[in-house]
Formats: sequence, C-alpha cells, structure tokens
Amino acid sequence: MVVIDDAKTNQSHATVCMAVPKQYHHQTTASGLLQLTSHIEGSSTGIIIMLANRLTGYLTSLRKIAPGTLLCATVAIAAMFLSEHYGGPTMLFALLLGMAFHFLSQEGPCITGITFCAKRLLRIGVALLGVRVTLQQIQSLGLEPLLLIIVCVAATILFGWFIARLSGRSREFGLLTGSAVAICGASAALAVSSALPQTKEAERDTLFTVIAVTTLSTLAMISYPIIFQLLGLENTQIGILLGATIHDVAQVVGAGYAISEETGDIATYVKLLRVALLPIVVLLFVVAYAGKRGGQESAASSFPWFAVAFAVILVINSMGAIPEDLRIVMDDTSRFALVMAISALGTKTSLKAMASLGLRHLGVIIGETVFLFALATSLLVAFL
Repeated sequence: MVVIDDAKTNQSHATVCMAVPKQYHHQTTASGLLQLTSHIEGSSTGIIIMLANRLTGYLTSLRKIAPGTLLCATVAIAAMFLSEHYGGPTMLFALLLGMAFHFLSQEGPCITGITFCAKRLLRIGVALLGVRVTLQQIQSLGLEPLLLIIVCVAATILFGWFIARLSGRSREFGLLTGSAVAICGASAALAVSSALPQTKEAERDTLFTVIAVTTLSTLAMISYPIIFQLLGLENTQIGILLGATIHDVAQVVGAGYAISEETGDIATYVKLLRVALLPIVVLLFVVAYAGKRGGQESAASSFPWFAVAFAVILVINSMGAIPEDLRIVMDDTSRFALVMAISALGTKTSLKAMASLGLRHLGVIIGETVFLFALATSLLVAFL
C-alpha cells in the first residue's frame, strides 16, 4: 500500500506553478498541459523569429555596405603599396586615388559603404590610435616640453579661429584647421569634424583640410630639418621642434630619423604628446557645440565615444595590460582603417567644389602652419 504525502505533493505543485505563467496555475487537466506546452513552444518560436529577424537585418546591412567598403579597401591597399615602393605619404595617395572614383559616390551600390567608411570606420581608427602612446612616454619628456606643447596647441587653435574670422571664413573652419595643424594633421581634422556642427560646408571643409595639411606636412618633413640645422640647434632641440610643428605622425618620424636615432625618438614622443591632447580638444568642442550638431542625432549618438575610447585605450596601454601581439594588431588595424576612411573621403571629393573654395581657405592653413613654426621655435630658444 502506497501512502502519498499531501504536504510534499502540494509543495511540488507550488514549485511547478511558480515556473509557469499564472493563467495555467489552475489547469491540471490534459487540456491545460497542452496549452502550457503550446505557450512554451510559442515563446521559443518568438525568440527564434526575433533572432532571425535581427540576423537578416545585419546581413542586409552588410550587403549594402559591402561594395563601397570593398572599393575603399582596394584603394587603401593600392595607396599603401605605392607608399611602400615609391615613397610618399600614404594618406595623400589614398586621397588622390579615391578622387578618381568620385563618380561612385554619386550613384550606384557603393554609396552606403563609402559613407560607412568615412564615418564609422573612421571613428574606430581614431579610437585605436590610443595604442600608439603611453603615459610613461609622456612623463619621460619632462615638464618643459609638456608646457611647450600645451601652449602651442592652444595658441594655434585660437589663432586659427582668429585668422579665419579675419579672412571671412567661418569660425568652425578656423577651429577645424587650427586643430589639424596644432595636433596631428588629417587624423585630428577627421576627429574634430565629428564634434562640430554637421553642415553642407562641413564635409567639404574637412576634405580640404585633410588635403592641405597632408601636403604641407610633406613639405615640412623635407624643409624643417634643413632649417633647424641651419639655425645651429642641437639634435635634442631639433627633435622637440619636429615633434611640435610637423602635422602628421608619419612625417614627424621620417624627418626625425633622417637626422639621427635620438632625434627621431624625441620627435616621436613629442608628437605622440600632441596626439594625446586630441580627445581633450574633441570633448571641449562637444561641450561647446552641445545641441548644435544637428537635430537628427541624439546626444548619445552624436557624442564622440571614440574619443573616450582613445583615452581608455591609452591608459590601458600605459598599464601594460595589452599584449604586444594584440597591440601590434590594433595599431595596424587603426592605420588601415584610417587609410580606408581617407580613401572614402577621397571618393566623395569633388575637385570642382574644392576649387571654388579659393585662396583664402588655403591662406588660413598656411598662416596657422607658419604661426606654429614661429611660436614653437621662439619658445624653445627662449626657455629650453
């Protein structure tokens, strides 16, 4: 004879009831169990359908960006090949080659992918720039170069605003070009442009700035070492000035190591210090232009999280928490992503529109470059 413990039975029943929807707690018949099974199967089917819809959406987006992304990757690879085998700046090659495919940015299946590379991929590349500099490298320079860089960067940006207004250009153009000249050339121009109001002229101004600072950086790489040596400066001083005045990282490295290994090391460190100021400048512009970057984007979506990511990666890299192999991969990924972004901007460049800018635009950037050169040289000779 089997004795059933009613207390245990009731407890088990209560446990089961807690695991199922309330509407089925009172149903103990076969019909109720069938409805419960159908409910569970329906929930599982709903989850599967939701996941399938999301996957379909991702695949659809991937198909849309694939042609343009493939185009930008091809142009980037070609630019890197030309730079490695024939010399010259990769960024400039990417721009010029991209311009040859301008018609693809106007119509056809490549438009979405080109836009993706010029915006989202660009931000990924800028964020990963954080692996190129550490807090230890900044500390090793001492206080004097740090103060020199801060003064030069702030003064050049303000001078850019002033000379732009003086020449009849917009203040945003002055801040954009001033930041590009003061910090790190094309990369700074691309990063700062995302924090400024997004107008019809903004993209054109960004493209013009990238072309101008890349060209001037190449000229500076050739001429500055000669000028500084004619001034009778020591290699240490030349390294500081090269890092403080030349626009792009690649040209700083080329100019510095062309003189000596010591000069190249110092120039690279000083240049990386300028790069480290990029997220600070971008965040300041975000605060200054809060709510003015266009009503279509929310504050969260328009906020340049890539600048925060840059700072976070810099700190993590400074702690030595990033394995060397991973650091190299991140650095290479950053370089290639930025070249692809420049390629995309090149394809969106209209020479006719660029020509309509006139000499005043170019005069602003040249004026900022001369100002930075004169200010940095004067401060170094006077105080260092």
